[in-house]
Amino acid sequence: MDMTGGIVARFRTMSISRASVLTGHVLGSMVQAVLALALVLAVAVLIGFAPSAGPMEWLGVVGLLALASFALIWLCVALGMVTDSVETASNIPMPLILLPFLGSGVVPTDSMPGRCASSPSTSRSRPSSKPCAVFLTGASYGNDGMLAVAWCASSQ
Repeated sequence: MDMTGGIVARFRTMSISRASVLTGHVLGSMVQAVLALALVLAVAVLIGFAPSAGPMEWLGVVGLLALASFALIWLCVALGMVTDSVETASNIPMPLILLPFLGSGVVPTDSMPGRCASSPSTSRSRPSSKPCAVFLTGASYGNDGMLAVAWCASSQ
């Protein structure tokens, strides 16, 4: 987002809060994230994933994914605010894209070779990805959901 010209320059002449531009950007990103998550879940079901989750588990999955998205979006906003240029602001959060691939959310750790399986068990993205898988498969989830909420809250 260019803070020196265009629509932002016009906003400066109006009596609106400076935080409203960032909040609008975050809300727009949340809409995109929710649509993308819905698409991914729909494709997973279409290609054969048969979740045994009830309505409450689905609500938990949607809530956790939305909360994790919200936390990561605000993290990206914070990273963008400490940069000097638009290019740097757009490139700093790029390593965050790799987080799901370093965890057990994509491939179960049982199927990984020994050295590769140790990384996902200690991954930073595990607290938010494990409960979603557990909720959808109907397994016992213990306190995984609360750990995921705490992880999302601490990321902000």
